[in-house]
Amino acid sequence: MMSINRLGTATLALVLVLTLAACGGGMGGLFGGGGSPRGAQTAAEDEILRERLQDTGSRDSIWDLFTNRTPPETTIQVNRYLWAASMEVLDFLPVDTVDPFSGVFTTGFGTPPGGGRPYRATVHVTDGALDARALNVALVTRAGPASTETVRAVENAILTRARQMRIQDRGL
Repeated sequence: MMSINRLGTATLALVLVLTLAACGGGMGGLFGGGGSPRGAQTAAEDEILRERLQDTGSRDSIWDLFTNRTPPETTIQVNRYLWAASMEVLDFLPVDTVDPFSGVFTTGFGTPPGGGRPYRATVHVTDGALDARALNVALVTRAGPASTETVRAVENAILTRARQMRIQDRGL
């Protein structure tokens, strides 16, 4: 006769084996379920895509938003002059985060020389071109967003400095 401790251990082992067998791991599972061969799965996926294309005119679905279709070798171009000029013009602000690969940096609050109001900035360089459209600056004061004129003045200062740096590099 088995002791209760041994019976509990045997039952636990049986439950564990049945649970692992039911999980399958691609081996067909305990109850003969299992998946279909890869060729049949691919054919079913192709049929679904064909039906979606026929119904909607597109093969895309809502679930495509959660996938990364961008090849891993794709890089984002950031204009080095805009990047360096942004860092130089806003050097009075303490830098919080910097990501030169995506072209974004954020700062903490700081007061400009000769000014009395503290600002915080987020700069996003979106393109490899030395162009005003490639530069996005957001300035915030402790009371809320900075005025449009202030943001425009900072953007103009960055663009002017970036052009000066490019001219200096090319020896023009």
